[in-house]
Amino acid sequence: QVQLVESGGGLVQAGGSLRLSCAASGRTFTMGWFRQVPGKEREFVAAIGWTTLSYYTDSVKGRFTISKDNAKNTMFLTMNSLKPEDTAVYYCAAGPRSVEYSGNSDYRRYDYWGQGTQVTGSS
Repeated sequence: QVQLVESGGGLVQAGGSLRLSCAASGRTFTMGWFRQVPGKEREFVAAIGWTTLSYYTDSVKGRFTISKDNAKNTMFLTMNSLKPEDTAVYYCAAGPRSVEYSGNSDYRRYDYWGQGTQVTGSS
């Protein structure tokens, strides 16, 4: 069983930066960040595999960076140049190793989820 706890959300002006953290208890393999706004499906943001290769949705490439500290079993999402359209509840997720190579952007492939943290980019 894996438990995930996110932190680091908040309100930031457009163009600003935030760093989200996801502390995991238990062994993790593929990990990802998703976001969701009311009335819409959960959207893929980024994923990082066991080999630390990273994957991003096009809208965040060049602005967001996913990383992890294996010693602390913690994953991060560094968000720069935030836009109002980045406003959402951000969730971290963990899944099996195979997810990295097949379906890492599909939220249904992940087994464990954090409680979510609100990120608001104000205009």
